[in-house]
Amino acid sequence: MLFYFITKLFSKKVDYQQLLAEGAIVVDVRSKGEFSGGHIESAMNMPLDQLDQYIPKLKKLDKTVITCCLSGTRSGMATSQLKSAGIKSINGGPWFLLKNKIK
Repeated sequence: MLFYFITKLFSKKVDYQQLLAEGAIVVDVRSKGEFSGGHIESAMNMPLDQLDQYIPKLKKLDKTVITCCLSGTRSGMATSQLKSAGIKSINGGPWFLLKNKIK
């Protein structure tokens, strides 16, 4: 959680609602068990340890990906991985905070 807050101190403000209106998708990179315990309604679950297998699908969608997880750490790693694969990606941080930003 600390990593997420430090990162947010040094990053620009993101309008998540605008990104979604423009077609962005939310990808929750927590495990299936964590995801089933609560998540953003529109989010797709793509666990970080399996993210490589979803990259072709995400490339075909050609949309901005907003990643989220429990603390912002895994979503930060996922964002880096997706960017390395040529996918526009933004770390949305903790899912429960992102959920309030996209209402």
